[in-house]
Amino acid sequence: MSNYSLLNRKMNSEIRISGKKLLGIVAVVLILFIYVFNKNSCTSSQNQEKYQEDKSPSTIIYAVTPTYYRPVQKAELTRLSHLFRLVPNLFWVIVEDADETSILVRNLINRSGLSHRSVLLHAKTPSDYKLSKKDPHWSKPRGVEQRNLALDWIKRRVKHEPGHGIVYFMDDDNSYSVELFEEMLKIERGRVGVWGVGLVGALNLEKPIVESGKVVGFNSMWRPERPFPIDMAGFAISCDLFMNNPDAAFSYNVQKGYQESEILRKVTTREQLQPLAINQVLVWHTRTEPSKMDNEMKLAKKNLPPSDKDIIV
Repeated sequence: MSNYSLLNRKMNSEIRISGKKLLGIVAVVLILFIYVFNKNSCTSSQNQEKYQEDKSPSTIIYAVTPTYYRPVQKAELTRLSHLFRLVPNLFWVIVEDADETSILVRNLINRSGLSHRSVLLHAKTPSDYKLSKKDPHWSKPRGVEQRNLALDWIKRRVKHEPGHGIVYFMDDDNSYSVELFEEMLKIERGRVGVWGVGLVGALNLEKPIVESGKVVGFNSMWRPERPFPIDMAGFAISCDLFMNNPDAAFSYNVQKGYQESEILRKVTTREQLQPLAINQVLVWHTRTEPSKMDNEMKLAKKNLPPSDKDIIV
């Protein structure tokens, strides 16, 4: 046999051995990948089970959202609907300031997959308390009719629902962290949970002052003499307080900025407040900038179809 043949056979043998080594390496890598993937899947599954366990369906947060038609309404509610899909314990009570519920809101709820844990109501604000375009947003009480209707609906429901219920007044123009609702689940029966709110009262943060686990005051600089100088986004109320205090409701006959105090003074005292999310900011009092519709008005003046013809924006 020639030297060339021997060399060729040796090379082929080495190639076969190298090929076997390569297959072995690939097999090891594949096994390691499957192991890591399965481990992560199990961990994720365990975390998800713990997440669901921590948010026992026996505790329901009834989020009350008054809303009314304006160009940004659908955008605001769409943003909130995405939050609801992340928090399984939330039940959405939407109350439109209208004579009937709108196609816009009904379609949004159906498309978001939240029909099974939401209810659509409507209650029109009396004309005497309606804001005109020139009125400052704080000049008249807002959401009174809608929140009171929501409270009536919730009280009827919880009579037949086992478990713990919590009511949160959740305006559609604020920004909320998912962690806020984790905190709400800590609210004890017969208590009102309170926390700080960012970007409100002309402060970076308006918050309760807490000492030794008790609320001893508030850092509010706007009307600090109020019984509860706190924003609507800064508290949630155990449902049983409404059941035990059936007259607790919002009112048109209060001073400017006293809506929060009006409802809270009927169900609790400062001493009974339960501080939560201490040294955290989990909700912000944001407002969407009003949309400019000058060009849309030009189309209308020229008898041209609107830019959103046959589309709900």
